[in-house]
Amino acid sequence: MSSRRLPHPLSWSRRIALAVLVGLLAAALSHGQVLWKPDEALYDRWVGHWSYAPDPRLLIIAIDAASVKKLGPLPWPRATHAQLLDRLTEAGSTRVAMDLLLSDPDPDASQDAELSAAIRRHGQVVLPVVALPTQRPGVSEELLPIPMIAANATTLGHSDVEVDPDGISRSLYLTAGVGSPHWPALGAALAARRGLLPGRLDPGPDNASPWQWRRNHLVRVRFAGPARTFPQLSYVDVLEGRVDRTVLRGRLVMVGVTTPAEAPLLLTPSAPVRGLSGSEYQANVAAMLMDNKVIRLTPVWAQTFLSGVLAALFGLLLTLPRARLAALIAIPSVLLGSFLLLRLGYVWFAPMALAVSMGAVLAAWLGWCALHWRRFIHIDPVTQLGTRRRFDHHLEEEHGAAQRLQRPLSVVLVELDHFNALVDLHGLNAGNAALRAIASQLTAHARRPHDISARLGTNRFALLLPETNGDGTLQVVEDLIARVRGLNVPIQLGQTTPVTVSVGVYVRVPDASSTPKAIMQGAEAALQRARAAGNDGYATDIVDY
Repeated sequence: MSSRRLPHPLSWSRRIALAVLVGLLAAALSHGQVLWKPDEALYDRWVGHWSYAPDPRLLIIAIDAASVKKLGPLPWPRATHAQLLDRLTEAGSTRVAMDLLLSDPDPDASQDAELSAAIRRHGQVVLPVVALPTQRPGVSEELLPIPMIAANATTLGHSDVEVDPDGISRSLYLTAGVGSPHWPALGAALAARRGLLPGRLDPGPDNASPWQWRRNHLVRVRFAGPARTFPQLSYVDVLEGRVDRTVLRGRLVMVGVTTPAEAPLLLTPSAPVRGLSGSEYQANVAAMLMDNKVIRLTPVWAQTFLSGVLAALFGLLLTLPRARLAALIAIPSVLLGSFLLLRLGYVWFAPMALAVSMGAVLAAWLGWCALHWRRFIHIDPVTQLGTRRRFDHHLEEEHGAAQRLQRPLSVVLVELDHFNALVDLHGLNAGNAALRAIASQLTAHARRPHDISARLGTNRFALLLPETNGDGTLQVVEDLIARVRGLNVPIQLGQTTPVTVSVGVYVRVPDASSTPKAIMQGAEAALQRARAAGNDGYATDIVDY
């Protein structure tokens, strides 16, 4: 029977309509980044073990647990950092990036002078700029080193790192700054990259606020490998001269905190469980720039256009009997093409919008993923408690009210015991599970409208209990400790572990000379006594009359 007597069930007008609909679907999914989760999961799988040997000149001097144990908790006297810099100067290190916050003057001005002089003697020191949002929407503040120190630095570099909604850090803006993206990334400054920077450009609106944090040159970070890929030396070993000078000669040095108790770790495709320190992350930025291994992002318009056109072509081929075999292999071809473009061309084309649109037509169904969560400056993304900034704001308000009304004010500092050991043994996900479990108990004990629970640091929390005397506060604390002892935190499939906390309690009726800072110092002193007593308990300082 001829084809003239048995026409194809779809007319050409319907074929074209189907192709247009499929193309619009793919373009919409691509432009809206609806399928970002499977895209990022695929990306992580392809780059997670895609390691390389970084430039041998890169070296990390780590403020690690041994250094903290020997030199005490941070911040250290700036003269100590000056001595370290002089060691590096004498050894002939090429450039040093000090990933340390130096935005407040030291109470002893001579300490700032010593560090400034050491920076000047070295001549090639990079210092960080930190972006802090303010309470005004769209307005940010730059935290720069104090002028005396900044004036002697070779350059400044921003330490802003992108964290995607799923908690993984994959990307980085190579330039950023308030008003305009004038600061290079800290790792880029260490690498001293010359010429035009790569990355997706974002000029931003012409009427943008001059106080807005602006960013440009967005790239994906090509990670050299997991944690400890870069050679590391302990800060205290270098400081005390236990490292041969030849090891430091000609090096590009990143100085920063690597212990999770002092600074949070960043989960990355190369370290999805144990994470990287901020210093290791910036060292990876320097390495990829020095070795020309930057992963570029497909422009938004090109991603949208190509997804729409290729999906429309697929929809059209699917209606042609002689072309259906080509249509059937189109989906794996899309994935293979994205993989080869990434591995050979160092360009990331997110394929899932195109692949899913093709699959929806082929299988007559469409799966979608639209689980986005917003991050607020006053909400900690891990525990959903208030942040340090929110806590400080409420403390100042409640302190003023207690001062005027002569009512007691209670501050309770809570620290999760043995957090470092938990993370080392079971990974960062187990540590986060423990933090969330403690946070839920704190929320349950902040019952009244003015009670506040917050996360102040990596494994430190706080309760603010206005108009609560010593007896009432101790009842809350004792119940909290008892409930925490009964927790069983999941660490692996089918496995749990108990946790404990140390608690410092400070209760005062603020007088005219009292300040929120003094209240926090009192609570901190009580917490240190609780820790010194062996953890899993509390210490108090109560004067509520």
